[in-house]
Amino acid sequence: MINIDKMKMIATLFVATLLVSCGNGKDKEANTPLEVDTEVVGPASSVTKGSYVGVVEESASTAVSFTGMGVITMMNVSEGQLVSRGQLIAKMDAQQSLNAVKAAEAQMKQANDALARLQQLHDKNSLPDIKWVEVQSQVAQAQSQLDMTKKALQDCSLTAPVSGIVGKKMLSAGETALPSQAVCTILNINNVKVKVSIPEKEIASITPSTATSISVDALEGETFVGGRIEKGVTADAITHTYDIRINLSNPGQRLLPGMVASVDIQNGNSKAEAESATITVPVRSVQQSADGKHFVWVVKDGKAHRQNITLGETFGNRIEILSGVKSGENVITAGYQKVSEGSAVK
Repeated sequence: MINIDKMKMIATLFVATLLVSCGNGKDKEANTPLEVDTEVVGPASSVTKGSYVGVVEESASTAVSFTGMGVITMMNVSEGQLVSRGQLIAKMDAQQSLNAVKAAEAQMKQANDALARLQQLHDKNSLPDIKWVEVQSQVAQAQSQLDMTKKALQDCSLTAPVSGIVGKKMLSAGETALPSQAVCTILNINNVKVKVSIPEKEIASITPSTATSISVDALEGETFVGGRIEKGVTADAITHTYDIRINLSNPGQRLLPGMVASVDIQNGNSKAEAESATITVPVRSVQQSADGKHFVWVVKDGKAHRQNITLGETFGNRIEILSGVKSGENVITAGYQKVSEGSAVK
């Protein structure tokens, strides 16, 4: 028969062993540092205000058109083609202009013949002055008409007024061109501009020399440093945003109008601005407790600590911290869901 006291002793030892094992597991788990992402925060002027979407534009666009009306007989360029100043763009039917030149030449010949016949009478003082003046006027008018028709004939050939790249063709061979109707556009993309819409509450902080960083997905995310900024002064009535244009050099003409760009705009440039600027942190790192207070997790001596904060304005994907966090502190930006006060982190 089994001894009851002995069985109780074995059971007690088994339970104690389980408790010790569980305790050691918990202690081991508690001592394992949790992996988190952190950011050493600094003045707002040392970080970007946020990312904005921009569109690449040409630095200048020239609409090319005929001065007269006619049917286009030849189109000598295609979209995206590089052209030089003076290069032939298109031609229109010149037969009507050619006929006008011939008629003007005949009129000019007639006027010159009349002038030659009356010249002898004028030299002998046998011609009234008013008649002499009249024939001279006829010659001048004929010459003017001839010059106009020759210019119209010359304008039947359309040449590039500037060098650049053909942007868009509006007309093709066989279509009728009207006076001043654009046949195509020529774009200057040796330098380009990146157009960005900025909320009205942020436009005041942007100056012509504000630093910018521009990334273009079409060029595999290649990043460019923006140049001088042109600020618009008229707000969009619906979105309440202002357009800015960032000048950008374009060596090799790789940046093309219409490309979408991601634009990071720096908040301030000068040392004085940096010293007086407030702290910002990613919006995602800010938490709210049950009592409505906002806080972030900071890392001190390898452990997570909760710090209450006072929030300011939002700038893109970052938010201003008025109090509670100092410059140089290490704030947890990802992985904070699994930490608690005093948790070991790495």
